[in-house]
Amino acid sequence: MASASDFPASFYGEPGVLGLLANGISAFLVLLQNFHGARTGIPAEGVENILAGVHLILIGGVCQLVAGLLSFRKYDHLSGTSFVGYAALWGSYGATRIFLGANQQSPNLFNESTMINSTFQNLLTNTSVNNTDIPMYIKESAIAGLVPYILLSFLLAFCSATVNYIMPFVFGAITLTLIFEAVGLVGGWALVVSGILELLILLFAIYGSSALLIKGLAQRYVLKGFGNPLFNVLLLGTTNASSSQSLGQEKKKNTKYAEPMALGFFCDTVSPFIFAFYAFGYFPSIPVAAIWISINSAAQLLSSYYAYLRQDCYHATKFGLHCVFWLVKTWEEFVVTETIGRTEAGEVRHAMVGNWFFLSAALVFCVASLNKDTLELVHNSFFVLVTISTISQIPIDRYYIFFGVTCSLFTLLSFYGTFARLINTIAEKSLIPVGPQPVSTESLQKYLSYLKRSKLDEPEDKGAQLPDALFYLCNGVAALSAIHSSQSGLAFFDLTVPWVLIPGAIIQAYVSRLQVLGGQRFGSVIPSFYVAIWATWSWFRFAGHRLQISTESANGFAAGAIAFLVINAFLILVATYGNLVLLALTTVMEVIIVCFLLSTFRRLPYQLEVAMLAIFAIICLYGMLASLVNAIFSKTLIPVGPSLIKDKKKKKSETTYPCFIAKSRETSGLLKIAKLLENNGVCGIPTDTVYALAASCKNPSAIEKIYSIKDRPAEKPICICISSVEQLVAAKPPFSPLLWEFMRNVYPGGISCIVAKGDWLLKLGVGPAYDRVGTRESIMIRVPDHTATAHLCEFTGPLAITSANPSGEADSTHHDMVINRLGHKIEGVLCDGESNEVIASTVVNCLKIDEGTISILREGCVPALKVRQIFDRVKSNML
Repeated sequence: MASASDFPASFYGEPGVLGLLANGISAFLVLLQNFHGARTGIPAEGVENILAGVHLILIGGVCQLVAGLLSFRKYDHLSGTSFVGYAALWGSYGATRIFLGANQQSPNLFNESTMINSTFQNLLTNTSVNNTDIPMYIKESAIAGLVPYILLSFLLAFCSATVNYIMPFVFGAITLTLIFEAVGLVGGWALVVSGILELLILLFAIYGSSALLIKGLAQRYVLKGFGNPLFNVLLLGTTNASSSQSLGQEKKKNTKYAEPMALGFFCDTVSPFIFAFYAFGYFPSIPVAAIWISINSAAQLLSSYYAYLRQDCYHATKFGLHCVFWLVKTWEEFVVTETIGRTEAGEVRHAMVGNWFFLSAALVFCVASLNKDTLELVHNSFFVLVTISTISQIPIDRYYIFFGVTCSLFTLLSFYGTFARLINTIAEKSLIPVGPQPVSTESLQKYLSYLKRSKLDEPEDKGAQLPDALFYLCNGVAALSAIHSSQSGLAFFDLTVPWVLIPGAIIQAYVSRLQVLGGQRFGSVIPSFYVAIWATWSWFRFAGHRLQISTESANGFAAGAIAFLVINAFLILVATYGNLVLLALTTVMEVIIVCFLLSTFRRLPYQLEVAMLAIFAIICLYGMLASLVNAIFSKTLIPVGPSLIKDKKKKKSETTYPCFIAKSRETSGLLKIAKLLENNGVCGIPTDTVYALAASCKNPSAIEKIYSIKDRPAEKPICICISSVEQLVAAKPPFSPLLWEFMRNVYPGGISCIVAKGDWLLKLGVGPAYDRVGTRESIMIRVPDHTATAHLCEFTGPLAITSANPSGEADSTHHDMVINRLGHKIEGVLCDGESNEVIASTVVNCLKIDEGTISILREGCVPALKVRQIFDRVKSNML
């Protein structure tokens, strides 16, 4: 049975209800404060702001985050991006309110509270407020955070107009509200206007959530607003043929989860925008802005996570890299502004070299994106500029100017990327120009494969595991950042803490979680152990002077280092089962731990440690390059070396199966299954969704056997499966041009169409099974997007199929499930491993398609919204 984490899209109801209500209630909370201040002339202060901030975080942040995560699992690109983005917004704004309330003990902060929450008359009585005396620059930081969300909220409102006409009003009202909230930080009169707009958000959200809730209960749209867009997304442009091919290839990779690319670009718009304000001196203190960037980076880590779930190594690693970079730079600047100051930071930064690994990693992504679209390559190139601008050896007087300029350029490109990715994923084609592939996939593979001298270098040609590149990235940044000399001062140690702790411990804990999800043997052991090493390293080596570690405590760290040595020795043995890169990594780490042990006794050989950390970083850079490239192409192009100890698989005694077992990749297996079907047999076969039971339409008695095998109620019809639309064309059914065009757009794929029965079924080859399939008036037709199933149908003719599970139980998503549950009742199983989906196809009733309507009888692996978008596009093209 499928696990809870693999629930299909239709199991998640309508997360839009929760998302819209979270926006409405959050707006209502701010509305109450704004109207209360306007009516009484008494601004919210202290505990009131703290409580409001907590509620905004819990309702607008956490609740809406849940809605966004469920929307991604429901394959809803727009809602997933919007709700996660707004969750980051409300969470950040709530944190700002908490900062404001917690710091309203001094008169100056009371005056700032008055500026933010009072009416225009109150502002006139406080004209002597000295804004430069406000600690942490809460007002300026909030403005810098609100402005990018205003731009992105407008973008979301525009994009949502291509889906329905409720969300544009909600998102549009949020956009206007954010504008006046930002203006209200300067002039209190704007907060009254903001309150009126927040009331509109609440009303729109209540109506929209009611419409979705009723739709979920009634399984049809009762209240207007959803199901029809304000304007057709196809009006935005024409399909770019050179880009649509790569987009279409991406679609076939995974349809269980919505595409997170727009969310990743969304987050790459917010963080550099705030940094640009900071770099140009709009606010010289970053604590509040650090919260905004950190929450936004957490949202970007979610985009990495969903890219991982989609088996997309490239975006999982890219967004993970960007998340690490923004977090490290944020908390480095936090240390600068709150601890040591820019002047001293400019003196000690020259000894820091960790940013060179970010630069190298950014260059690796430029290479890896050569076979992507031009937008991706340009985006990666601009990120290279951002990393160059933060190189520590740049003089301090030019450092921030260069950084601000590159962040501004990167923000503009990321904003365009958000728009392009969002519209193109909604339209399922490349409408917004993203450019062609700079280098073809075949050419790039050819160039990269030059590094692989011999096929004997690699025992198995399976590429790499998805999180491996991110694992090497985190360790490489931490190792290179940890390099220092005996003359390094305390200020250097303060600056180095975020460089080692964030990638080495915090983000690597996320990598460890991904390894656990992958289920690989020993997969999570090494990253989990390295989390402990880098956390301890940061604690003792760089934060020790702050923690005032005593001699007795140092002895405790020495004992811990000895334990690390023993555990890492075991990991070296584990690495011998992996590859040479991993073995070299763990071996060098053993020497690094020895250096750590010596440092607890104050006998550290600095030159040896610097050499080992540098070698460790170089290994990580090569490992990242190899893992990223090999995972992207699902083959070993850049060698990582064979395992030194072969995993000798014990010869298993031949397992006795209850039925015949055949492999889908072997022609002989297909022929054997076809013969069993011809001989009145029932077999389990793979499809593009879940496994199915199949019987030949030439054998009506075999179709009847399916009912008894499954304990299927007699009133439930069975559909037919064919190899292609061309096979259907040859039967010459009397379908309308609209139906033909719709079928060509959905076949092959995870959609089943119900059409009227007729004599054409006899020409198709259904023959004696005419009365055994479908109902008296209609028949459901499947054309799976699965090579083995298509070839099988070519051998046997049309097959009668239904899901391979006992009636009322979960679908079978692996051939082992079919064998274990039904193997003793059927003649054979065509084995194809794990299925592409965890739920059956979406069933579309096309009986009234000539009247311009279709109905969704069952929402399966293809969301109903996507089916309707395809139908609307087909209808518009037919006009």
